[in-house]
Amino acid sequence: MMTLQAFLIAIRQMQKNPLRAMLTALGVMIGVAAVIAMVVLGRGATADIQGQLAGLGQNLLFVQPGQPGMGGARGVASPFADADAAAIKRSVPGLRAVAAVAGAPVRILRAGASWSTMSVGVTNDYLVAMKWQVAAGRDFTDDDERVGAAVCLLGETTRQELFGAEEALGAEIRVNGAVVTIVGLLKPKGRASTGMDPDDTIMMPLSFVHRRILGNSDVSSIMVSANDGEDTARIQEDIIALMRERRHLGPDQDANFFVRDMKEVEEMVGSITGMLGSFLAAVAAISLLVGGIGIMNIMLVAVSERTREIGLRLALGARGRDVMLQFLVEAIVLSTLGGVAGMAIGLGGAWAATRQIGAPFVVDAPVVLVPLAFSIAFGVVFGFLPARKAARLHPIEALRHES
Repeated sequence: MMTLQAFLIAIRQMQKNPLRAMLTALGVMIGVAAVIAMVVLGRGATADIQGQLAGLGQNLLFVQPGQPGMGGARGVASPFADADAAAIKRSVPGLRAVAAVAGAPVRILRAGASWSTMSVGVTNDYLVAMKWQVAAGRDFTDDDERVGAAVCLLGETTRQELFGAEEALGAEIRVNGAVVTIVGLLKPKGRASTGMDPDDTIMMPLSFVHRRILGNSDVSSIMVSANDGEDTARIQEDIIALMRERRHLGPDQDANFFVRDMKEVEEMVGSITGMLGSFLAAVAAISLLVGGIGIMNIMLVAVSERTREIGLRLALGARGRDVMLQFLVEAIVLSTLGGVAGMAIGLGGAWAATRQIGAPFVVDAPVVLVPLAFSIAFGVVFGFLPARKAARLHPIEALRHES
């Protein structure tokens, strides 16, 4: 009963000075909104990136020359050759596809349009390993790959830039001066949240790219796709042992290549995004702390302004704990209102932001309830000092206080 009465008095006090109440709750509202928005955005970005990596396949391994770095490979090392990919396919058991890859930037021309993109010299194994699907037309035939036919597959972005609404299948284009026929259109994968567009590509037979685009037989990387249920750690070890032998590396020599398992990439990305999300949430939580301090400051002012009222209540028989409860309830009401408003704003802002960047909206009960619980707890913690000060006032001294 006393708690209900204290709640009603708190509401009346807020109605007397709504602007002060709104500004007091504003700090908590901003803090809760920032924490929720940062956590939801971090989870959405993590889920989006992991989903894109999973789309490449759980059993995918990348073999590249050089040493691993944040941006891919670093250091100077001799490139691979077609024979290296063939040796992996022949010697390592449990593989679904092994694809040698060679890429180079190219300029594509057609009547009335031009576009610069990255060309990828591949075999059909690349389509299997990277889960590319042909939406229209066909993939490469054995003859295309053997003779290096002047044919290509276009990604959706490249097709739109060159042809728009016009028919692209069967058309001829010029790639760095070479006339190439479009025999297939790739099914779109969609732009990644990292800003990269996998659909901005043109794929041609590896032998054609070697002969007409690069002028050499270098292979920049090898994609390896394992069969379902195979131990990718074992496959990784087998590939490393094979490539060390083929590159004539002694037991004490550092490898001039690396093999990266997609599972390792997913774990690394999850760790980085998780740490970043926690850091941003911690920074946002500082504003929640500032909001709690603001509540304590306003409640101390309220105690000073209402000293005569407190003295009158104490003189009429109210106990110190009743006065303390009253001010605690007022602080809790202010922080709760700020927390609820911040929860709504945080969820709304995070939803709009995830729609803007194309990331999933990932939210669960703890993401919402924990910041709200902290806002209520801050109301108790930061309201305690003003409430105790009010409860300790002497009735006679309080009644003599000049407002």
